[in-house]
Amino acid sequence: MSGQSIYLVIGSGSIAKRHIGNIRKLFASARIGCVSASGRRLSADDVGDDTLIYGSLEAALEDNPLFAIVASPAPLHAEYAAQLLNRQVPVLIEKPVSDSLERFAAHRDVLVAHKDRIEIAYNLRFMSSALKFKAFLDEGIVGEVRSVSVDVGQYLPDWRPASDYRKNVSARRELGGGVLLELSHELDYLGWLFGKFETAYCVARNTGALEIDVEDTVDALLVRSDRLVINVHMDFLQRAPVRTCKVIGQQGTLIWDILNNGIVLHTGREQQRVLFDDTCYDRNSMYLDQLRHFAQVAEGSASPVIGLEDGLQTLCLIEAMKRSVATGQVVKIGDIQA
Repeated sequence: MSGQSIYLVIGSGSIAKRHIGNIRKLFASARIGCVSASGRRLSADDVGDDTLIYGSLEAALEDNPLFAIVASPAPLHAEYAAQLLNRQVPVLIEKPVSDSLERFAAHRDVLVAHKDRIEIAYNLRFMSSALKFKAFLDEGIVGEVRSVSVDVGQYLPDWRPASDYRKNVSARRELGGGVLLELSHELDYLGWLFGKFETAYCVARNTGALEIDVEDTVDALLVRSDRLVINVHMDFLQRAPVRTCKVIGQQGTLIWDILNNGIVLHTGREQQRVLFDDTCYDRNSMYLDQLRHFAQVAEGSASPVIGLEDGLQTLCLIEAMKRSVATGQVVKIGDIQA
């Protein structure tokens, strides 16, 4: 890769800053450019002294970026991606692929035509314990899977304590906030681990505890065609952060503790084995691994790990869950068309 190549980031929030820092780590001679997603004027205080600041995406495209990372609010993901792909620029799209299927539809043809140059940034799939957990399930360590429970939650004001959480993307409907979109990592990895689901029943609430205009709690039942049931709980409320996936099988119970990067197998009342334990894991490593892989996708030497179809499968699931919330009914996910 040429030392004069431009690596472009759209957005200037916390995840955009992480990507900028990681590009510098992986590509020491890289020139990094940044475009504000909202159109506001950026400064070096926003994105770093060594970052090229463009006044518009069109200005950035004149420098022929090698690749781009779309880290704007979710309602703008598909629009920015389409503009970049129309100029033959590969894109890493922050999750989710869009905030709605309706908004995605306006750019669907362009994104589908260039799907081999798109990666969706569900970075949990690059985590060391995630890869181990999938390998254990694939080898049938617990036998036939009988049920699955997911629990993820953290008190929203603690996410980024240096800022007013009520002004952040997570808390604002117009920016694609809310539990379903913000915590859709869980929905993505469930599809990765267990395949497609047939139906969804979902209850979402805004408890009023956080002074935000989006749902802060979600409980859902996802059912596969073979009647495997996945229980999902997601919230912005838990004061003690939790992020686990528990798989109950014929021969044991496998628990993935994502926050502590560990996996435990229970095979009896007082019988348990730690199968994987890396509490010192640097969580930035999964972002670096994701970026390394995307660089290979951009140069045409690798296929996407989490491609457009994966992103759309998760978005269809989210839309089905939203429809269930609105109607109070079980929704057939196959009826949701991307």
